[in-house]
Amino acid sequence: MTGTSQALTGEERALLAPYVTDTEGPVFALTNLPEVIKGALFSRYSRSAKGLRRLLLDEFIQGRQAEFAALAGSAGGAAAPATGATLALAKAQDFYDRILDGYGDDSIGELGGAHVALEGVSMIATKLLEDARIGGSPLEKSTRYVSFAEQHGGDFLFLKEPTLLASRHGAAFLATCRALFETYRDLLPPMTAHIERAAPRPPETSEAAWQRSVRARAYDALRGLLPAATLTNMGIYGNGRFWESLLMRLHLSPLAELRGLAPALQGELDKVIPSFVRRGHPSHPHFAGFREHAAREGARLAALAVDASAAVARAYHPGPPRSVELIGHDPAAETEVLAALAYPHGDRPLAALRRWAEALPEGARARLFADLAALRGNRRHKPPRAFELAYYTFDLLGDFGMYRDLHRHRMLTQQRQPLSTRHGYTLPEEVGAAGLAAPFEAAMTRAAETYEAIRADHPAEAQYVVPMAYRIRWMMRVNLRALIWLVELRSTPQGHPAYRRMAQELYRRVAEVHPRLAVLFRFVDLNAYPLGRLAAEERNEQRDGQRSEQRGGNREGGDPP
Repeated sequence: MTGTSQALTGEERALLAPYVTDTEGPVFALTNLPEVIKGALFSRYSRSAKGLRRLLLDEFIQGRQAEFAALAGSAGGAAAPATGATLALAKAQDFYDRILDGYGDDSIGELGGAHVALEGVSMIATKLLEDARIGGSPLEKSTRYVSFAEQHGGDFLFLKEPTLLASRHGAAFLATCRALFETYRDLLPPMTAHIERAAPRPPETSEAAWQRSVRARAYDALRGLLPAATLTNMGIYGNGRFWESLLMRLHLSPLAELRGLAPALQGELDKVIPSFVRRGHPSHPHFAGFREHAAREGARLAALAVDASAAVARAYHPGPPRSVELIGHDPAAETEVLAALAYPHGDRPLAALRRWAEALPEGARARLFADLAALRGNRRHKPPRAFELAYYTFDLLGDFGMYRDLHRHRMLTQQRQPLSTRHGYTLPEEVGAAGLAAPFEAAMTRAAETYEAIRADHPAEAQYVVPMAYRIRWMMRVNLRALIWLVELRSTPQGHPAYRRMAQELYRRVAEVHPRLAVLFRFVDLNAYPLGRLAAEERNEQRDGQRSEQRGGNREGGDPP
């Protein structure tokens, strides 16, 4: 029991009890408090000699200016407050805003957060929503386990982009998107039948698990037909700093869809974390400067891109494109890693440890890296942080569906080029084997023609008509530790075949330049599987069966699990 908790009376503990998980111990969590109170409380906490419970009591629960009861009570979902309570809420909000401004800096924006659902957003929009690497955690409706063949309200689910509908390309845009969905819908039954024939159910596998795996493989094979305008659903948890930055980028986007999302998102965030997203509103004084900076920077970089493209066209004649090209790595990566491995466990300076590492024989290096790899019992046993000192820069070319899956890895630096049809498309092997290549390729050709026609007038909006099978180019700079996680996760048997191949190639490029470091990729899976989801579905079914047995045993008076 700490000195702070000992100073609390029984009455004070009763006041605190609804808002902390423990009124005595040194470790406790906050409960039943709006985000703004949590953020303001932690802001004051960093500048106060008081314990957090004492601070909550003195300056918030019992503070005259805080209007704590009005604001804390508003978090309970009660009916709209009367006029007096509304004034109290406004007064309280102003009080907390002053605390956040007076005691915090930008990092205070990370002390409050919100869960937000964004439904009916395009696949183009999801990429901007997921671009931020820190502070936000997105989840998205899967194209791998959910069919997009159904119509809703008489049409398929894709964005009727307003700029295109108002242009001379409106009819072509709608017709092309609908044709892509119709092809997807029409090819699902024969694609599913082909997979059933190619990978019949093993006798030991249940019908349900096998059918789920078959459907997933069929969706995998045909998701490339879905245009980037396809509507999906997202759930995002983010802290205040994440949301504030996202709001600014949405407001300034060249795409009408994203600009339209901005006020809707702002309005919902204002209901739960208003103090944390004030600067994301166009009316805030900071926003004008951000808008001007973004415009000037964008113009300068656009001019740079024109000059660079012209120079490259004159002087650079590349060979056949590779899906994974290692552009840069540190030749001294082993030395950097070795020195960093030893550094936190002794008292020698880093420069001296680097000299030691440089002189270490190759055999000793290989044994050390092999020993560390052997200690990893599964892919969640991550290598030491010293492996973050080895960096790799890749230029990647893969279909948009694959990119959407790999894009969500946030502990790395990524930049992508605009989505287009100019890098060609991927024809899945299963589509060709099923004899369905002709309609698939016809849909791709039609989409490319529509894209080129729209691009001449509306280059940004033209991206919406591009199917997911078309390739996009992006670059990635990543440290070895993060790359090991990415490759091992994305090469698992249940992964999509396209991104499994790219994960495997990422590993091979590292092994070519750093074979001794590559042994740390202990759980990369280099095999191919006819039904990659099958093992996972069998495990899920086994777990479901065990839970059912446990629930049944409990209902019949058996021992609980």
